[in-house]
Amino acid sequence: MEFWEVLARRRMVRRYDGAPVAEEVLRRALSAALRAPSAGNSQGRDLLVLRSAADRELFWARTAQPGPADGWLTGMRTAPVVVVLLADPDAYARRYAAPDKPGPDRDAAHWEVSWPDVDTGMSGLLVLLAAVEEGLGACLFGVPTAAHAAVREAFGVPAERRVVAALTLGHPAADEASRPSRAHRRTLADTVHDGRFDAPWGG
Repeated sequence: MEFWEVLARRRMVRRYDGAPVAEEVLRRALSAALRAPSAGNSQGRDLLVLRSAADRELFWARTAQPGPADGWLTGMRTAPVVVVLLADPDAYARRYAAPDKPGPDRDAAHWEVSWPDVDTGMSGLLVLLAAVEEGLGACLFGVPTAAHAAVREAFGVPAERRVVAALTLGHPAADEASRPSRAHRRTLADTVHDGRFDAPWGG
């Protein structure tokens, strides 16, 4: 599939047919995460892959908000694979303390932008694109902050790892359709600023 076709087809899939994802297909989709850039080539991200029914149910039990299950949660629970995206800030602290990283940005703890989170998010995006290439559906979503400790405890995640997001993978349900939350997709004209913020893109 051509790159621009992959981009055009990428959308959030929130309901799956429940069929398992073949091992080699899943391996290829996950391997895309390893191609994401990272600050200083720190590579401070991990993917926690939940494939068994017991593990997936444990994840949803630890992260679902109290109250009756809504349509979103019901659909997402049909995914055969859940991937938790984890950042490793310590990897960045070690990398930027190295002698070849001089300057004011050596102390990663004081960065205004959390590059571990940015880079981990980019890894997730590449998995979303690889899913399209592999004929799968996927959806990236946030994990409630209050559930982060419970997720780490349930799956033996080290305390220093930070839960950034999660994504589901699987074969889309036959009648699944994208449901955008906004009717308007922003264009170059209202997103890109040409030289100055008050100068809209005119190309």
